[in-house]
Amino acid sequence: MVDTTSAGEFLALHDRTDPSDPLVLPNVWDAVSARAFADAGFPALATSSAAIAAVLGYEDGEDTPADEMFAAVGRIVRAVDVPVTADIEGGYGLAPVEIVERLLDAGAVGCNLEDSDAATGRLKDPEQHAEWLSEVSVAAGDRLVLNARVDTFLYGDRSVESAVRRGRLYIDAGADVIYPILAPEELLPDLATNLFKPVNALYLPGAASPGRLGSLGAARVTFGGGLQQRAASGLVDLAQEIGRAYGAR
Repeated sequence: MVDTTSAGEFLALHDRTDPSDPLVLPNVWDAVSARAFADAGFPALATSSAAIAAVLGYEDGEDTPADEMFAAVGRIVRAVDVPVTADIEGGYGLAPVEIVERLLDAGAVGCNLEDSDAATGRLKDPEQHAEWLSEVSVAAGDRLVLNARVDTFLYGDRSVESAVRRGRLYIDAGADVIYPILAPEELLPDLATNLFKPVNALYLPGAASPGRLGSLGAARVTFGGGLQQRAASGLVDLAQEIGRAYGAR
């Protein structure tokens, strides 16, 4: 399958007339999961680096070789006829031009790039990261939607001010969407008001629904590795059930 949706058309999906109806992007990890969610009617999909790492046998946090990650993204894109945006962590040490080339070769319409170092668990210098994002943005032109992840609620001081400062730097660098991962739901209104770009919120089981997150200011809702974890849990249950009946004797 080949999807011909442009990056601009994908970005337009973030414009919601009803705030309680955000763009919900299931995070998929292989062709089977991608087809399942596309067939369920979702207009676009996102990959999850953590989920892909898990099914490929790697740890999350840039442990997956770049070649394998981009190959996985390519297989997902080929499996569906809806646009796919790719979570590529911190870029795997690749130059901005190569990142863009690999994403386009894989058929992705966008990407997620984070501002912390997976190896150290520390935030990157915001000005330096913004300069790097600007290089990615220039190389991409209008061919990719750039989702800039802000990790201040993961590794920083968890304040609106810090997230907004970084987010505005990344917007000036060319980011189209800002993703303050793990931002508490009560802070979403302030974040959305002060960032002037679509805000991506992470759905967590048992917390606010995607509709509620939209009402609070999120234009886009994703699931991270949560969907793959649920699927894996179901597989474990199935294996245990079959094992009890037909396993070790």
